[in-house]
Amino acid sequence: MLWYKCWLETRWRFLIGLAVLACSAAGVVLFWPKLMELLPLASSIDVGGEIGRRIKESVEVSREYRGYIWSQWFGEKATELGTLAAVVLGVGGLLSRPSALFTLSLPISRNRLFATRAAAGIAELLVLSLVPSLFIPLLSPAVGKSYGIGDAMVHSVCLFIGAGVFFSLALLLSTVFTDLWRPLLIALLAAVALGLSEQLVRDLHGYGLFRVMRAEAYFRKGELPWQGLLACAAASAAMLYGAAINLARRDF
Repeated sequence: MLWYKCWLETRWRFLIGLAVLACSAAGVVLFWPKLMELLPLASSIDVGGEIGRRIKESVEVSREYRGYIWSQWFGEKATELGTLAAVVLGVGGLLSRPSALFTLSLPISRNRLFATRAAAGIAELLVLSLVPSLFIPLLSPAVGKSYGIGDAMVHSVCLFIGAGVFFSLALLLSTVFTDLWRPLLIALLAAVALGLSEQLVRDLHGYGLFRVMRAEAYFRKGELPWQGLLACAAASAAMLYGAAINLARRDF
């Protein structure tokens, strides 16, 4: 019953997120032929500074199909949309529901209520991380290319573990505030600030949360970012534990 209740409360967020991510993944694959037509024009663009460097780097990476998929999907759209989906799934905990007092009065421990809510959200986030990326190998033959399912799964798992940090943060904030908007805005602002800070210090640090989500080390060197993955998992576990304690101690 608890699982079904959690599903009813989050199903539209999940289904809309799944549709958006799946359509975006399909669009990235189907845009490949058009990009090949535009690539010579992009190569002739001469822009100085950091912007010019990034344009040239993106053009060079996108010359090969594997690099194009990583740059446009795992490196950008999947990371950005996955972060947004994780935050949206995480907000709206027990405190923000109209039936919060009734739910908390049920003969069920708060720890069980929270564990069910967290597990349901994590399961939905896992599906959002894995299923849309499967469209890449499935649709690649339509543009005369192929992409390994194994590579798609590795990137998807890294995306899931990294996005789990934002899900856990949103869930933690939802045990602090009783509305939807403050946890949503704070979590999104934290994501934007973290992304900007990683760009500023990209030459000083090999790992960052968004680099872990993009699995950049795997794409460039064939190595999994184990340290980053473990750090993300530990951070998520700590925030979920803190959220459970905060809910258990809350006086209603």
